[in-house]
Amino acid sequence: MNKRLYYLLLIWMLPLGVFAEQARLTRSGIIIVGSGEKVRAFEPFRGALDGGLGYADAVNRYMRTFGKDVNVYCMIIPTAVAIYCPEEAKEWTKDQCATVRNIYAHLSDSVKVIDLFDTMASHADEDIYSRTDHHWAPLGAYYAAQQFASTAGLPFADLSTYEKHVIHDYVGTMYRFSRDAAVKNAPEDFVYYVPTDVEYQTTYIRYQLGKHRQVVSEKEPEEGNFFYTYEDGSSAAYMTFMHGDTNTTKVKTSTRNGRRLLILKDSYGNAIPAYLFHSFEEIHVVDCRYFTKNIVHYVQKNDITDILFANNAGHAYAAATHKSYNRYLEQ
Repeated sequence: MNKRLYYLLLIWMLPLGVFAEQARLTRSGIIIVGSGEKVRAFEPFRGALDGGLGYADAVNRYMRTFGKDVNVYCMIIPTAVAIYCPEEAKEWTKDQCATVRNIYAHLSDSVKVIDLFDTMASHADEDIYSRTDHHWAPLGAYYAAQQFASTAGLPFADLSTYEKHVIHDYVGTMYRFSRDAAVKNAPEDFVYYVPTDVEYQTTYIRYQLGKHRQVVSEKEPEEGNFFYTYEDGSSAAYMTFMHGDTNTTKVKTSTRNGRRLLILKDSYGNAIPAYLFHSFEEIHVVDCRYFTKNIVHYVQKNDITDILFANNAGHAYAAATHKSYNRYLEQ
């Protein structure tokens, strides 16, 4: 092979090689980047730039409903694709940041926005998102909670005061979603942080689900742990917080400042509350899929002072989410 043909062939093959090493799309639609122990898998974002406005309308409706009596905050949480997608894979995903900021632009001026894109990007070299799971990592939730507490004008405990726990050999949902051996063969540490120097008591209303994951019954309130322990290698490590989504949670803390927070969330929001035990005397956590009561009555009964919408970008974009939030005002 002459030298000119060799270089032409090399130039033709190089992009394919880089493409295979740096980013590829599985048959199930999952984007995988990197190789070896640094493999990262994440879902594309499918939202259009002008979509998700039903979410903004729902947040605005809560602002109008509760008026000046309650502070309303909107935190749309970026998913990993918005932070880690390489240039060569951007054709497989939509611009999540542009879509979310368009939602923010349609919020009432009275709603306090917690825009996390710059915050997450500034910590992208840290373990703020799981490589093998569709959730962010607890460290990402820490930085989000810190930004929220600052916006709310509340004290916030530094991470150095927390007790660090590690679950080794964690492979999360992205292996099940992708069925890609590279993800299975790249386990990671699941690291979470337990607050110290603050007392807290957790009460749950647990839900029983039937077909189509609809709530068919609920248990009487019962006390339980906020953190649940999982063994090394468990794929359920993210359920450390509140044992998952199918409950409404109330945490009473030893903080005394008259501030009571209601978090309206999907599973991304599960990692946030524990970082706010030094900030609020009570924290109530409601999942956007399973709440069964009237939210106005709940807010009044529990003297809620602050409401935080904390949904990942996919949930914020989905019509089912804002329909649920509107239903909670009426049921």
